Amino acid sequence: MESFDPTLFPPWRKRISTRIVASSVVALLVVLGMIGLTLWLSWRLEGAGAAINDTGSLRMRSYRIAVELASDAPNREERVMQQFEHVFQTLTLLRRGDAQRPLLLPDDAQIRAQLDAVSEYWQEVAYPLARMGLETGDTQAYLASLRELVARADQLVQMIEHDNAGKTTALRLAQGGLAVLAVVGTLAMICLLYLWIIVPVLRLSQGLRRMAAHEFDQRLPVETQDEFGVLAAGFNQMARELQGLYGALEQRVAEKTSQLAAQNHEIASLYEMAAFLNQPGDIEAMCEGFLQRVTRQFGAAGASIRTLDVARQQVSLVASVGLSPALLHAEHCMPANDCHCGEATLGPEVIVIRDVTQTGDASRSLPCAREGFATVAVFRIVSGESVLGSFSLHFHRQRVMSDSSRQLLESLGQLLGVALENRRLAAQARELAVVQERGLVAQGLHDSLAQGLNFLNLQLQLMEDAMRRGDIAEVREILPLLRTGVDESYQDVRELLTNFRSKLEQGDLGAAIEQTVQRFRRQTGLQTALDIQHAAGAPLALEQQLQVLFILQEALSNIRKHAEASHVKVRVENAQDFTLSVEDDGRGYDPQEVADRGEGHVGLHIMRERAARMNATIHLDSAPGQGTRVSLLLPARERLPA
Repeated sequence: MESFDPTLFPPWRKRISTRIVASSVVALLVVLGMIGLTLWLSWRLEGAGAAINDTGSLRMRSYRIAVELASDAPNREERVMQQFEHVFQTLTLLRRGDAQRPLLLPDDAQIRAQLDAVSEYWQEVAYPLARMGLETGDTQAYLASLRELVARADQLVQMIEHDNAGKTTALRLAQGGLAVLAVVGTLAMICLLYLWIIVPVLRLSQGLRRMAAHEFDQRLPVETQDEFGVLAAGFNQMARELQGLYGALEQRVAEKTSQLAAQNHEIASLYEMAAFLNQPGDIEAMCEGFLQRVTRQFGAAGASIRTLDVARQQVSLVASVGLSPALLHAEHCMPANDCHCGEATLGPEVIVIRDVTQTGDASRSLPCAREGFATVAVFRIVSGESVLGSFSLHFHRQRVMSDSSRQLLESLGQLLGVALENRRLAAQARELAVVQERGLVAQGLHDSLAQGLNFLNLQLQLMEDAMRRGDIAEVREILPLLRTGVDESYQDVRELLTNFRSKLEQGDLGAAIEQTVQRFRRQTGLQTALDIQHAAGAPLALEQQLQVLFILQEALSNIRKHAEASHVKVRVENAQDFTLSVEDDGRGYDPQEVADRGEGHVGLHIMRERAARMNATIHLDSAPGQGTRVSLLLPARERLPA
């Protein structure tokens, strides 16, 4: 029996569901048959009862005809004819039957013959005598025929009643059989369900309890090929597999533990390496630290990192550990195709040479083989889709790199590539910031100090001409101008140095603005109002704070040098949007004239550039004789997190 394949579902003829359905259908058909029989017998009994009533009505109507014939009523003939009609209808109805009432004569030849005898006697004897009595008034002959007619009708009723008695007995037997069938069928179904379902389920439950107690040698008998046979065979197969699995469980647990430990070690290595690569420092120190950690983890005797010059297809040695000076000198810079370290950057595959003395190319003697290395493994350094170079591990003995080791080293190469790329991007960002700031410094020098020096140069030329002519009066006129120009240039230099040295701590913008305004008051003596509204806005980022401070300094510098104002008003509001406005009542300027002069106007271009660097908008409103207003707006969507 154990040879039954538990993976195959049993044929439909052998399924428990088939047997249950078939048994239920047979029982249903038998019950329906018994119920149908009782309904049919009841229907026939009801129809026969109606036939007995109608047959009895024949006797009543026969006597009624005799009474009507003997009466002297004026409508005697009409009433007698109605009774004749009723008798004929009753006989016809008894012969044909009525399934809807129901009215049915028993399906018996003798009863049919007796009905024919009653009908024949009525039509041939009783009816003609009644017609004659109606015409002549003599009813004696009809009355004499009534005895025979009634006797025949009584005989018909007795025959129908006798047939009904038999059907009544059959109905009672059918009802009793139906009750017996219900009891026997219920008991049989209980027994079958107990044998087909309950017993196998109890057996399976007992087997499961023993399996839960780690008795894996438990087996169930496969006695049938139905669903429970499939379950028993599957239970036995499961028990065998569990027995085998439990026997080797300790070994598998040890293997899984070892795998998890290796994976945890790899994750820890990646985390440690990522933490080291994210530390600040130069590229050389980072690469040396990377190589020291990799060689220590994988037991390599030496290692190196080379970067790829894509344009010239050359690799350059950046850092190394455990390699001789001769090898470093020989491979300091070489074409990518001249060594495996360069070839790894040109293809997607990892290069692992187990025996560097057997490279397959007799004309190619590897320098690392001459240094005593047996195995070299080279991995790419990548950042995104870009290949930045490669790093190699050198072993004195032949080494087989497992798949997990290769994946870990490839991941380390990706981490190193991201770190190198971040260092390069940071250096480029710093260089770009220096270039931009130098441009702003150059513009500041050009707009302030250069113009003052140009004015002094022009006055010196005029003074030289006056001295050559001996015009002492003109020299005396020029000397105060020179002194004034030198003083203004000196103030410009001090102001530029002060602006360039401005530094801010986080959230220190308000104090820096107050210091700038106070210094402006001391320098100019102008009445300067400061209004700082600290609304619900968060502090600006440090970079944006510096730009705002520089714009304020430049605006105040322009007022000092050009506005000739009496009053200055500075207003700062830090709400969702950050706004700064600097307003004076000086002489103003013509915006069209400034636009025609382009970038030559003092300070305006610098303020616009600084506003653009933090994605803010700046507006300058002025008119000749009506002062100037500088408005800076930093929208909430452009604010950087502080």
